Amino acid sequence: MRLGMALAVALALGCAASTPAPAPSSTPAPPGPPVEADEYTRYELLAPETAQFHILYEVTAIAPGATLYFNPIRKGSVASGERVTDRMTGEDLRFEVVSTDEARREGLADAEAGTDYIRIHLPRPVPPGGGQVRLLIEKTYKDPKSYFAEGRSGEIVFTRSLSIPRNSVVLPAGYELLSCNVPSQVLTDAGGRIFISFMNAGPAEAPLTIRARKLPS
Repeated sequence: MRLGMALAVALALGCAASTPAPAPSSTPAPPGPPVEADEYTRYELLAPETAQFHILYEVTAIAPGATLYFNPIRKGSVASGERVTDRMTGEDLRFEVVSTDEARREGLADAEAGTDYIRIHLPRPVPPGGGQVRLLIEKTYKDPKSYFAEGRSGEIVFTRSLSIPRNSVVLPAGYELLSCNVPSQVLTDAGGRIFISFMNAGPAEAPLTIRARKLPS
């Protein structure tokens, strides 16, 4: 299942109510038609001692009639500070964190076993004929296996498999990039922080590893 953001749709509640709920299963069903497009993820690394990084995930819900959208909380990461915004209006959207079984009952047939999902109530059903609803999903992950300081040299490491096409990683303020194992564009934002931007053009996940160190004060 793609990182990032595996999402699904529940059609109008009247239709959902008329369909018997499937029996719980540890094996997800085969994925259906695409339900999202135009994905982009920005990872902002926080202070290294926290092992935390803030995620901004932009995505467009495209399945006709969709009223719900599901975003996974990655296994091994502890999520906090979730927020979902309608990009058209800036409105904060209602959401809940639900289990695999509940996500499957409400339309996410290929929900991965043992994974929690952010169930987002779309501000309006996705219109038919190429309609869309653009979302911004924010959350902060704590994951010491993905983001950590190494030794006494002041180096930090961010290592994570990323599957969506467009990604960027922003270093903490005052850090410089030492290495990146995938072809990337290295830029500086308005606040002076370095960010690394890259495209994942292949079908497989990109096993990204970034190393950086703190600049001398």
